[in-house]
Amino acid sequence: MRGGGLLVAGTTSDAGKSVVTAGICRWLVRQGVKVAPFKGQNMSLNSFVTREGAEIGRAQAMQAQAARVEPTALMNPVLLKPGGDRSSQVVLMGKPVGEMSARGYHGGRQQTLFEPVLACLEELRATHDAVICEGAGSPAEINLRRTDIVNMGIARAARLPVVVVGDIDRGGVFAQFFGTTALLAPEDQELIAGYLVNKFRGDVTLLEPGLDMLHGLTGRRTFGVLPYAHGLGIDEEDGLRVSLRGTVRESVVAPPLGADVLRVAVCAVPLMSNFTDVDALAAEPGVIVRFVDRPEELADADLVVVPGTRGTVKALTWLRERGLADAIARRAAEGRPVLGICGGFQALGEHIEDEVESKAGAVDGLGLLPVRVRFAREKTLARPVGEALGEPVEGYEIHHGVADVLGGDPFLDGCRVGAVWGTHWHGSLESDGFRRAFLREVAAAAGRAFVPAPDTSFGALREEQLDRLGDLIEEHADTDALLRLIEEGAPEGLPFVPPGAP
Repeated sequence: MRGGGLLVAGTTSDAGKSVVTAGICRWLVRQGVKVAPFKGQNMSLNSFVTREGAEIGRAQAMQAQAARVEPTALMNPVLLKPGGDRSSQVVLMGKPVGEMSARGYHGGRQQTLFEPVLACLEELRATHDAVICEGAGSPAEINLRRTDIVNMGIARAARLPVVVVGDIDRGGVFAQFFGTTALLAPEDQELIAGYLVNKFRGDVTLLEPGLDMLHGLTGRRTFGVLPYAHGLGIDEEDGLRVSLRGTVRESVVAPPLGADVLRVAVCAVPLMSNFTDVDALAAEPGVIVRFVDRPEELADADLVVVPGTRGTVKALTWLRERGLADAIARRAAEGRPVLGICGGFQALGEHIEDEVESKAGAVDGLGLLPVRVRFAREKTLARPVGEALGEPVEGYEIHHGVADVLGGDPFLDGCRVGAVWGTHWHGSLESDGFRRAFLREVAAAAGRAFVPAPDTSFGALREEQLDRLGDLIEEHADTDALLRLIEEGAPEGLPFVPPGAP
């Protein structure tokens, strides 16, 4: 096999495309197939920096890990980072190329990116046995089909067979499968090979009459029914979908080693980015992580995290309007732990000069750290390594703000004053020794008899989760049929389902 491919589309956003793509990648690599993930265009605030210094969607970095390959910009050539309701930063081949409104992007710019996107896919196909592509939203967004570079546009250009994933837990999955197919042009329908049901609870035999009827209506088969799986904890594309008052993940609950638990409150700031920074905390036995948006929810927290954001000034306004800024300042005065990461670190400083992100000019920060921030037009993209609290640390940086640290004790690239810490480094808490040392500091400052588990490996937990995704595909999908699709393309003679695209 060389250059095989498959596009995993979805009936809706959040139908499970990302995890199914990762699961197929992990299943294939376990079969000895050299596989790579690909998503032509991603819209997400949850991003990652590759070793060559390119910014890509974090979901594609996770899928690369599933495929056991190093993530590169080829895997996600276009990344859109929302900066508000109507505009996004456009990142091309890992570097920002400007801000653009949705109308401007879909009105012409998107089409100019089609050839570079297709070239990246072909380069991956030339160097891998298989490329598993992920679509975006739904392929039946008929208002966007003309400019599509991520769903049927790329599938038709590259002659990729398409499997459509539907989330049955939401209901209406049969109508979604049928309607998605029936709203596509005949040339697009020729590539829709079939369907994959995701998040099914119960006896699969009860579903079979519906699957048979769907086959009769569309002439297309269902390649598997994946059961609802708790506790996968795989990176999401969009932090805005996180429940403000829910747990950060459906993690397996493990008892604390010490007498106390640690409660972590994450401020759900607007345009929250890289909220996965706290996943490593949630993986620790006895650490309870939740997102909050009210000051009273900080009262019992042992650690407050102000996370990254695509809008530091907007986040500051939000914190002040909701009373969270005052609550955080009181905590700092009482010596109770606060951690700011990236945009959250900038918000904890004294002063911000921003003519780039918000164009707000001079803005006062919360004044909890001796830091002054100036926004530069050039974005910092880096994979730093270092040491803190006596332990090795590595992370990644994605920010326009340049911090001038004027005092405090050194902490990664930022500083610490009392129980307030700040850094631009995302992902630092995934370094196990550093995370344990940091939690010991938090527990001491909070007066908690909490003891970090000595053997929690975040990397090993992530590998276990990716293996579970591979298991779901191997055990509940027709892998022989999927392999034929990847190698040979969509079957000939698939029937047209009227009415087709308007």
